[in-house]
Order: sequence, then structure tokens, then C-alpha cells
Amino acid sequence: MTELRAVVEQCVERQRRHRERGQLMNEQNTKAALIDPVLGALGWDLYDTDEVHREYKRVRQDNPVDYALLLLRTPRLFIEAKALGENLDDPRWANQTISYATMAGVEWVALTNGAEWRVYNAHAPVPIDDKLFRAVRLEDDIDAAVDLLCLLSKQNMGDNRIEELWKSFFVDRQVHAKLRELFAGPEPAPDLVDLLDTRMPKLSREEIRQSLVRARATFDFPTSAAIAAPVQRRPSSPQMYEPPVPQVVPRPALAHHLPAPAGPNRQTVRVTADERRLKLVDLLAAGRLQPGTALSGRYLGERHSAELLADGRIRYRGEVYNSPSGAGEAVKIAIHGADISDTRRATDGFDFWQAQDAVTGDVVTLKEIRRRVAQGRQG
Repeated sequence: MTELRAVVEQCVERQRRHRERGQLMNEQNTKAALIDPVLGALGWDLYDTDEVHREYKRVRQDNPVDYALLLLRTPRLFIEAKALGENLDDPRWANQTISYATMAGVEWVALTNGAEWRVYNAHAPVPIDDKLFRAVRLEDDIDAAVDLLCLLSKQNMGDNRIEELWKSFFVDRQVHAKLRELFAGPEPAPDLVDLLDTRMPKLSREEIRQSLVRARATFDFPTSAAIAAPVQRRPSSPQMYEPPVPQVVPRPALAHHLPAPAGPNRQTVRVTADERRLKLVDLLAAGRLQPGTALSGRYLGERHSAELLADGRIRYRGEVYNSPSGAGEAVKIAIHGADISDTRRATDGFDFWQAQDAVTGDVVTLKEIRRRVAQGRQG
């Protein structure tokens, strides 16, 4: 959708101007400047209340939802809007809208502050955190934003394309988790050894077991955006896809493996001695971070959230960690279990976690904020 891409680029430019001017944008202006234009580009008639119902209530005593998008006068998507700069990590926003959608029989929910869009399947039989289908920040990746937002178009909601992609995503996530379990511990799963033993009669069971101990498996499933892209380019003929074949990499080759950078084409920047001396308390003292700031990190395609405390420590899942690296390692332990290897556990916490720079307003890695503080002190 050429028109949608142009609108997304305009929204990014409007955000940039407000940030540079240090201006705040309230919820109503966020809707007018950043959300309504997107809905219009997606084919929804903003002036027809049978399509776009603002402040929607299922019954009179309910709290209203900012937008209900309707087909044949039946709500298909609820959108909860927040002011630009509002923290979408606050669980109240998603929880209340998903709960309301469940009671109203509406499957799809979007939460947005104009800069970021998060799409949830309210009816998925999983905990609320796992109902998240896809999240994207417009500034971070315009292509991914267009791919996701296309699924919310009037035409695609009518064709229920998002449901097709959700099914693939939901199955892939479960298969991915089970595949990880097979390789998670220090010893390979016995049933995996049994399977290979039956298929490789020239090798002994012990040889197979030792080989699997030396191996580390990575499973590369496409993200929902990657699946969605071909569907949007050929809207009249949705395509089936096959998950890529898992790659098994020898352990020695990954002796210094660290997670891939979160952003596209990020280049490695040398960290100076002055930067390394700076701690989170120094970034707080410099005014670049604020107590209570939400931290966000991605690992194995999943988003994880933490909170920066006033003393420079980090709270993750109710536990407090003394450093970003400690909190980042906790994310990996939560996924892989306590038996995770030292190599996989190793984490550059300043590169793992992202936060909003309180001075510039953009969301970048803690490493980038630390670099800015170091440069400011040199100036």
C-alpha cells in the first residue's frame, strides 16, 4: 500500500518534529495527527460511524474503547489509544482492552500511542502476555510497520488474513518451545537420541549422544511480519509457507556467541574507557534516564520488559539485579532454565536493554545513552 507507507512516513516525521521542539502531544492530538491518518490509509471511513465508532460502548455502563472498527455494523477490532510518549508497557492498558474485547466477542485488539502499535488476539487460550501477536515502532522499521498495519486494513480484516497468520505464528511458537526443550539441558533428550539411533545404524548410541552434547541448535522461524509480507504483495492469493529447516551449529564455533543486535544493520561501535566507567546511576544523575523508566529487550524473537530503579538497579519479574547484564542474563535463564551454559548466559546488558533517552526522547540502547553521557562530559 503506497498510500499507507506515505502516511507512516508522515507520522514518523511529525513525531520527530515534536521531539525536537520538546513538545508534548495529548491523547486527542495523538489520535488526530498519528492514528486517524493511518486508519484512513487502511481504507476505514473515519466519517461513517457504522465503520469507525469512537468511544464505543457495548452497553451503556461500560467504559468506552477509543475506536471500534466495524464490518457490517459488527465490531472486528478494538483500538485503545494513548498519548504520544505514553508507556505501553503498563499492563493496565492491554489488560483492560483485552478483557473488554473478550466480553464483547471481539477477537482483535490494537494498543497504540501513535509511535508504536501492538496487536493482540483477545481470544487466544493463553496468558495475556502471550496474546501479543506483533509489536512495531514506526521509527524503528517502516517496512515492518506497513506489513503489520496492512493486516488491519478494512479489506484484510474482511478477508480475515490476520487470523491465517496468527494460526501459523501460534503453532510456530509452540513448536519452537518444544524444539528448544530438546536441546536445553546439558544432556540431549533421550527420545531425540533414540530417533537418531534408529536412523543412523552405522553410529553407536553413545556416539550420537556425544555429538548432540557438542552441538547447539538454533531454530529460525519467520516473524509474523516476514510471513505477512508476501500475503500483502499478493492479496488475492494468500500463500502457504514452510518453516526453514533448523540449523545445528557445532558448539566450538559458538564459543563467543552473543545475541544478534536488535535493530537492522546495527554496526559495532568501539566502547571507550570513559564509557565503561559509567554506571546506570551516572546516567540517572546526568538526567538521561529517569527512575521508573521501562526497559525493553528482545531475545529469541520475544520482547521482555524490566524497570529501572532510582538506585540504578533493575527489577525484572519481581527480582532486583545490580546490573543490566545481570538482568539480561535473568531473561535467558527464565527461557532456558538454570542449567544454561555460561556461553549462552553471557550478556552485554548495556546492549541488550533499550530505554527512552529523557533528553532526546528517542528509544535507544543503554549503551547509546551511556555514549551520549560520556560525550557530553568530554564537551
